[in-house]
Order: sequence, then structure tokens, then C-alpha cells
Amino acid sequence: MKAKIILLTLWISTQILAYPGKVVQSFPTPSSASTGLTFDGKYLWMSDHRTDQLTAINPNSGEVIQSIPSPGFWPMGLAWDGQTLWNIDQKQNKIFQIDPEDGAILTVLESPASRSEGLTWDGETLWLTDSRNDKILKIDLSDGTAVQSFPSPASYPQGLTWDGTWLWCADRIADEIHMIDPKSGEVILIMDAPGPYPRGLAFDGNMLWMADYQTDTLYQIIRQDEERFQLTNTRESRVTFTHEVKGRGTGQIRELNTYIAIPEDLPQQQIHSIDFSPFGWRNCEDRWNQWFAHYQFLNVEPETPATSTMIVETAISEITYYLFPDAVESMDKIPKEIREMYTANGSKYQTDTEYIQTLTAQIIGKETNPYWMARRIFDYVRKTLEYKLEGGWNIAPVVLERGTGSCSEYTFAFIALCRAAGIPARYVGAIVVRGDDASLDDVFHRWPEIYLPGYGWIPIDPQGGDKDSPRDRAMSIGHLSNRFLITTRGGGDSEYLGWYYNSFETVRSDPQVEVNVETFGEWEPITDVERDVTAAPSIQSE
Repeated sequence: MKAKIILLTLWISTQILAYPGKVVQSFPTPSSASTGLTFDGKYLWMSDHRTDQLTAINPNSGEVIQSIPSPGFWPMGLAWDGQTLWNIDQKQNKIFQIDPEDGAILTVLESPASRSEGLTWDGETLWLTDSRNDKILKIDLSDGTAVQSFPSPASYPQGLTWDGTWLWCADRIADEIHMIDPKSGEVILIMDAPGPYPRGLAFDGNMLWMADYQTDTLYQIIRQDEERFQLTNTRESRVTFTHEVKGRGTGQIRELNTYIAIPEDLPQQQIHSIDFSPFGWRNCEDRWNQWFAHYQFLNVEPETPATSTMIVETAISEITYYLFPDAVESMDKIPKEIREMYTANGSKYQTDTEYIQTLTAQIIGKETNPYWMARRIFDYVRKTLEYKLEGGWNIAPVVLERGTGSCSEYTFAFIALCRAAGIPARYVGAIVVRGDDASLDDVFHRWPEIYLPGYGWIPIDPQGGDKDSPRDRAMSIGHLSNRFLITTRGGGDSEYLGWYYNSFETVRSDPQVEVNVETFGEWEPITDVERDVTAAPSIQSE
């Protein structure tokens, strides 16, 4: 009975989770061509290009309180400056300041955008989106010129709002809402839009509001809550990992030790079962608390494969961490054992060299927030390195000076700089879905994780984030798709893996024996008929 109560409690808790982007309430828009949205401290104001009206709406009921004519004939973004409304007219490409009582025009500015869309007030001035040039612009109110601009997060910026610290932008094509650093234009957080055509965006002091042009609906959505992450798009798969060693020549492989990293349950990764073949493997654990299946083969004849196989049935979800920089705690909140273990030096990191120490100090500057420290390192690595397979895994100083690297070399460089800055960092290794649900992976992937106090271990991939758009860069910080079965988590130089991941082997052979090693992972979806809903069996070795 106790187990049933616990399960019921867990089920109830999953139904009431509040996360950024979750809809609190919704109601129909008063007209069918909503464009701009703002909040005046009491009411929402919405512009509509079909009715050419600006309408005040009660946010508790959706009731229309007041309507005034728009200053032009194609009203778009709306903003509230504390006393008056501002409205962009797209046809005239002008920005109007309006008396909310009667719609009287108080000021007219030329818009610096080619195609003006969203508008917001940051307490001092206006910001707007330009959907033709994919930009966000800050305006000089004296003449309407742009005093700052940066690329929009994605390809079609629409609604814009300000929450006192961050800009928020709705994108029509991505169907997402992006939280943006107004200093750099970098995306900090991404949430799914509640409708298929996000347009107007507003902030009511606590929550966000969005007007959707396709569903003709106003949505009130959570901006920030205590939930640290959200899981979506679960993939049920069977993953077969094969490690095969074959000798060619006249002699034998006298001793082969194969180590296969054993995946474990993670927030986004649930292991249903793990089977190994052949029998006879042993458990072992390295200094990073990583478990392995250890096989030993003796006196292997030429052309005879020594094959070790791991079959994992798993449910892997897409995970999105909601990282708010002001919710990240200070460096002194990092647990001592994590700090000591994951800021230690390593042969690939060279954190004690003058080069790494000096470069880290230059990158970090006077920044003390762990999120922004890591973000500066992320930006430096992605801007400095170009993805290129040079052969081998070079040490961090060589990679950073050379300017090119593989995913592993990006990882070593990033970890070295983080550790030199005092941020705990490690890497994870995974078997990857390559295209179709049924696919083969013989390349694999590795990326870093950092420990952010208040959040825990967070994925951050400077190689995956080496992209042109701010949105795509942000997708590699605190986000993982459901394409990765993580097998390995460690700091490097493992007793059993060395600097490798997924698997490794040591070989002692006769002279003139050529040793060939093949490793690959095969993915196949688990159908409803195959799905095992019973509890996962324990992993046992002989």
C-alpha cells in the first residue's frame, strides 16, 4: 500500500509542475487579426490590423474595457511607457506616441527598421524588431535612429517585451519565445510558444502574455518558476553497442581486456534493462564513479573476433534546463568534494600552465557569476575554434593556439578553461542517433558538463553551439535532444578508459600481429508491442 501511495504522489506531482512557458489561462482575442500587445499595469492592450483598433482588455476575464482608433492603418507592435502608448504602423513605417484616453497622437518618429513588428519599453527607451533584416533595435527617442542592434534569435522576430532585466522575443517560424541578454543579444532561455503563430508579447510584472495570430487567442504563460528543467519527446529505443577485436598475422592476441561503460539513469535517461554478451564479465569502477563491464580474452587465434556486446533498452527524453543567471548561486556554494574533484588538473587540460592561466583571466575578467563565467568561456571557445579533424586528441593549449579541433578537443579546451576559472567541469560520452530512428553510429559524440550551484550538472557544448544564430547557440547550453544514450561521465585519464569514452581495450599480442578494433552502436525503436512496462531488472555479472 505504501508503494502505491508513493507512486500516486509522484503522478500527482507531475501533473502540477509549473515551468516557463506553461499556460496559466487563455481566452479569445476580441478581434481576429491581433498584432501587438502590451500591459499598462492594469489592462492588456492589443492592436489589430483588420479593425485598426487599439483595445484595452481585462486580463482576468478577457472583457473589452476600451477601444481607440490606431494612429495608422496597419498597427503592429505596442508598448507602454508608464503614461502613454506607443504603436508602430508598418505601412507608414512610423512609431506613434498615443494618449490612451482618446487616441490623440503626441509624437511621431520614423522607424529605423525595414519591416517593423514588435515594440517594447525598457524604462528609458523603445526597442523594436525588424522581421525583414532579422534584427532587434534600440531607439534614440530624440530622432528614432537605432543606437544599438543585434541579430534576432531566429528567422522571424515578432512580439517583443521587457521584464525589467531581459528582453523577450516571440518568433513566428520557430514557434518559440526567447529570453535575450540586452547587452549582447545572446539568447539565455528558450520556451515553446503556446500557439502556432506567436505575435504580440507582454509582461504583466509576473507572467508573460502572448497573442496568437492563428488561434485568435490570448495566453498567459509562466515566465519563471522553481522547476529547473522539462522533459519532452521521449524516445523508446533498443541500443546495441558492439566492441570487436580481431588479430591478423601468424600469432595470437595473448591477452585482451575490454571495458564497456555502463549507462545509468539520468534525469532525461531511464534505463529499462541492460544485457551483456558473452557471459563472464566483471564489474569495475573508476575514480570518477563510472561503472564498466570488464571482459578478458586470452590466447585469441588470428582472424577470430573477440566480440563484446551491450544491449540497452531505454527511454530517452529531450531535456531543457531553464537557466536564469540570477538563480545561479555563488561560487562558494559549490560542494567541496565536487570542486576538488572536477577542478583538478589533467594531462589534456594543462590548467597550471601560464598560457591557460593568463587566457582564463582575460576571458573571465571581473565576472563572478558562475553562469556568466561559463558563458564567456563558451563564447570564446566557439569563436576561436573551427571544427576540423586533425588526427589525435591534442592538449588544450595546443588546440586553442591552433584554432581547430574535434568535438573531443573542443571539450578538453572548454574544460581546461572552466577548471582554471574554478568552475567544476567534466565530460560525457554518448552513442548517437544518426538520422533515422533505426540507425548506426560509429562516430559517437562527447561534450562537457559544468556544475552550476543551485542547478547541478548542466550540459554545455561549445562545438555543438558553434552556430550563426543566437537561438542555435543557446540550444547547446542546458539542452539535449533525445538522440543521445549517455554511457560515460568522467573527468579524463580513467584507470580503464584513459581519455576515451563508451569503451576501451588493452591488448598484449605476439610479434607481427595487426590488431583491428571496431566499435559501433545500432539503434532501433521499441514498438508498443515490445515495450516492457515492468520494473527494470538488476544488472548482474558472473
